[in-house]
Amino acid sequence: MKIIGVIPARFASTRFPGKPLAVIAGKSLIQRVVEQCQKAKSLSEIVVATDDERIFNAAKNFCRAEMTSPNHPSGSDRIAEIAGKISCDAVVNIQGDEPLIEPSVIDAVANALANYEMSTAATQIKNVSELENPNVVKVVVNTAGRALYFSRRTIPFFRDAINSSPEKQLTAFPFLKHLGIYGYRRETLLRLVKFSVSPLESAEKLEQLRALENGIQIAVVKVNYDSVGVDAPEDVARVEKFLSERK
Repeated sequence: MKIIGVIPARFASTRFPGKPLAVIAGKSLIQRVVEQCQKAKSLSEIVVATDDERIFNAAKNFCRAEMTSPNHPSGSDRIAEIAGKISCDAVVNIQGDEPLIEPSVIDAVANALANYEMSTAATQIKNVSELENPNVVKVVVNTAGRALYFSRRTIPFFRDAINSSPEKQLTAFPFLKHLGIYGYRRETLLRLVKFSVSPLESAEKLEQLRALENGIQIAVVKVNYDSVGVDAPEDVARVEKFLSERK
């Protein structure tokens, strides 16, 4: 199976304009993401998908770069444009703001596509502050490891611990945090973006719910990894500190 890794990268950002080109310990954010992806064993090629010439010109120095339409309503649509151009069997969508993404996580998501149309990753929530944070998406899975639902709410509702502290709830149930990496078989991705925005997707503002509402099963691989993303300028120093300590 030929699997390509695609990294969508936009220059416009409310909190951090030009984020993909932000310099982190001597290298741009997008280059650091690409270099981590290049360590994955499952990917045949890495492609940066962007609608900005500045990012395109920077990225083509260290990987394949493709210009895409500036009018895509979601990251999935941008990825689908690339999948329509390149001969491949499957695509892994890697977030362009995670310079420390573990290659093993990419491989786990990619390898799940041997048996499933779509895949993603999750990790157990260990930080109390994340349990009720709507920016931390939760997922519940069935016994086969397929997603039942994703929500910005804390799910499941653990009735027996309703009067317990958040700390006790975390020890009572393995709540899962969704990580924003997706794998798609090519034909599944091209079919998915043709569906209209679904009611649940519109309510939660989570595009993966469009897949579930249209009967596409999503395999959820559980990993011992937590994302360290760059959302705002102050996150650059945090990542540089992490890199320094890791050396």
